Amino acid sequence: MPGQTAPKSKKAKKSKAPAWTKVLLTFGVVLALLSVSGLVASRYFLGQLTNNIQTTSSVLDDSTGSVESGKLPDGAMNLLMLGLDTRQGWEEKGEQSRSDTMLILHINAAHDQAYMISIPRDTMAHIPADKSMNFGGATEKINSAYAYGSMNGRGWTGGAKLATKAVKELTGISFDGVVVIDFDGFKGILEALGGVYMCVDKDSWSSHYIIVDGKVKYAEGANPENAPKNALWFKKGCRNMAPWEALEFSRIRHSTNGDYDRQRHQQQLLRAMAKKATSGGILTNPAKVADVLAAAGSSLKMDTHGVKVTDFLFGLKSLAAADLIPIKTNGGTFASVNGGQAEGINEATQELFAATAADKLPAYLGRHPELLISDGDATKAAS
Repeated sequence: MPGQTAPKSKKAKKSKAPAWTKVLLTFGVVLALLSVSGLVASRYFLGQLTNNIQTTSSVLDDSTGSVESGKLPDGAMNLLMLGLDTRQGWEEKGEQSRSDTMLILHINAAHDQAYMISIPRDTMAHIPADKSMNFGGATEKINSAYAYGSMNGRGWTGGAKLATKAVKELTGISFDGVVVIDFDGFKGILEALGGVYMCVDKDSWSSHYIIVDGKVKYAEGANPENAPKNALWFKKGCRNMAPWEALEFSRIRHSTNGDYDRQRHQQQLLRAMAKKATSGGILTNPAKVADVLAAAGSSLKMDTHGVKVTDFLFGLKSLAAADLIPIKTNGGTFASVNGGQAEGINEATQELFAATAADKLPAYLGRHPELLISDGDATKAAS
């Protein structure tokens, strides 16, 4: 906020990135930059991006991937995007990362529009056995699949492989690519952009930061349900936000519409980042473009299923100008199982998965427009 200083870095490291934005914002900013005329042909910028991306061909296999051809599919395609809850010191304590973001990006046949379907992190699911990992299978919250797969030194490739298997079994959807990102990488994109312009639709307060002697500080151990006297407030109105402010605003969930407000703010942040990435202040500054793409490249880990990473990214560059359409799972409500300790998947969401797997998603949504998170929802929430 004006006159307030950013939280110290040693405190900020405890923050968690927003849900699906960990993955999608980084990927979206990359596509936005690549879509700009002239930039696509620049070998320097291409190298700046792709040289830093970690790639593998060990995540997708015959059981989880579509037919591998060495090029992007001519028709619709599905990407699985995994955002990691990786905290400093976890490795020293023997703790494992979990994929707290599991998002399916269904891309239409023209590759110029995408639908976002989130898998609730607390979904109770069967995690398939994998002999190569000496893993016998389990029935647990689906975000633990990544943790099991990454154990014993298998790292992100093992984690992504088992997580992809679990999502495939839950949804029936095969994938053309898998993208992984963690919080530190996502934060780097915002910092390279130098913040973004955001609009706050109603006064909201942070459950993670407080104001002490006029300065913003991390509220250690706190996550209150009601605003404390010294809460950090985001007041209604539009302004430039520093990277940490924009990230925190997109996390706010103690509001009238809870997670729906948060999802809308995350979508808002995505659009703000894409707009900033393609603004004159960024594109006319080669050093700035290089910084953004370097941060994006170092943030991404990918299995492109036999397609060269350059071909993969360029083949999707039309997405940068398209709307990313968010879809509600479970009708936007917590589908309680196990006494409220986990979530299930309701019948409508099972049908949603089936329509996606069969490449009939637009027709299905035409019959079920209530599953779309639209501007109407945002207007109603803000009123």
